[in-house]
Amino acid sequence: MTKVKKYTPPVRIPKWVKIVAKVLEWVSPALAVRFAIQLFTTPIRFKTPKRELKMAAESRQERVYINAILKTINVYRLGNSNKKVLLVHGWSGRGTQLSAIAHNFVERGFETISFDAPAHGKSSGKTSDMTEFIASIMQLEQQFGPFEYAVGHSLGAMATLNSIKNGLDIKKAVIIGSGDIIEDIMLGFTTQLGMKIATGRLMMAQFEKKFGQTVNSYSAYIAAQSVYIPVLVFHDENDRDVHISAAHHIHIHLPNGELVITQGQGHRKILGNKEVIRKINDFLV
Repeated sequence: MTKVKKYTPPVRIPKWVKIVAKVLEWVSPALAVRFAIQLFTTPIRFKTPKRELKMAAESRQERVYINAILKTINVYRLGNSNKKVLLVHGWSGRGTQLSAIAHNFVERGFETISFDAPAHGKSSGKTSDMTEFIASIMQLEQQFGPFEYAVGHSLGAMATLNSIKNGLDIKKAVIIGSGDIIEDIMLGFTTQLGMKIATGRLMMAQFEKKFGQTVNSYSAYIAAQSVYIPVLVFHDENDRDVHISAAHHIHIHLPNGELVITQGQGHRKILGNKEVIRKINDFLV
């Protein structure tokens, strides 16, 4: 069995934030946990890059209220077809982030449905988490589905696997640069803040109290065990955001998975790679 490497991504955290974290940890562990959770659940809204403007301009956009989380998201519909594909971006991403993949599907006669997750892009809210990605996916299936396929990137890949586990009915799925073990992600984050492991575990306990189950129950490899449809797993060997061991670990837990390792594409450039898109086309034939 592939051994999973505990990996801390290169989070760029300002020095003053680390100082505040350490002071709060010394003053009150409870305040430190609240501070860490606020940072952990607040995505960065980046400006839409030029390569995504075409998709943003050509898409039919609408606001959709997600009943389960009481939040409104912005939805993008590109193309016009009865054959539909769901696209799910990652943390601090946007509904247009998979634009190259979306245009490829439209050229092949599909319509793509993508969205800005809560607190991302044009959607409302300041904080979010994977459960809100999942809630959005499940309602979009009801409102715009059925979907033929789904493609997810990073946290969106984890949310896609969890959504299939929860009943998302699709024929095949593609996941790209997926994270894996929630505990490693959370403890890695608090470590980057300069906090103690104990504070990270207290943060995990707060999430578990909120959701009524262990945070690791949302780990990609656990969801993968319940995903019986064919799944194509992409990961770059030099992905600096998510270690490649995550892809191997997810792959060995998929009943019907295929793993493709790329070189020199990193965590985001891979989304526009022509060879990756070609392999997606071949897989979905």
